[in-house]
Amino acid sequence: MDKAKEYLLQIEVLQAKIEQKRQRAKEYRELALTSKGFDYSKERVQTSNHGGQIENPVIRYIALEQEISEDVLNLQQIKDKITREIHNINNADFIKMLYKRYVECESLWSIAKDMGYSYDRIRHIHGEALKEFEKINLSTQ
Repeated sequence: MDKAKEYLLQIEVLQAKIEQKRQRAKEYRELALTSKGFDYSKERVQTSNHGGQIENPVIRYIALEQEISEDVLNLQQIKDKITREIHNINNADFIKMLYKRYVECESLWSIAKDMGYSYDRIRHIHGEALKEFEKINLSTQ
C-alpha cells in the first residue's frame, strides 16, 4: 500500500516543483525587466563572457521556462499513464477515489464530500483502493 501511495504521489510532487519553478521564473522575469542597476548612460564598447547584470536574469529566466515546459510535458505523460493504470481497476468507487486523490490532488475531506461518504468511510475506501492498485499495477514491478 505504501508503494502504491508513493508511486501515485509523484504527480503532486511534480506539480509542487513546477509551481515553485514558476515562482522563481516570475522573480527572474521581474528582475530582468527592471532597469535598476543598469546604467544606459555609459557607452558599452567591450563585451564580456559573463554578461551584464541584466543578461544573467534573462538567461536564467529562459532556461527556467524551458525546464518548466519540459516538466509540464512530463507531468501530462505521468497523469495519462497513472489514469490508464487506475482504469485497470474494476471498482467504480476505487477509480473515482484514486483519480480524485492522486490525479486531481484533492484532499480526502473534499473527496468524502463529493462522493457523499463520511471521512472515515472514505479513508477505508482509500486504503482498499491503494491495495487494489498495488496488486494490479505494481506487483510485477
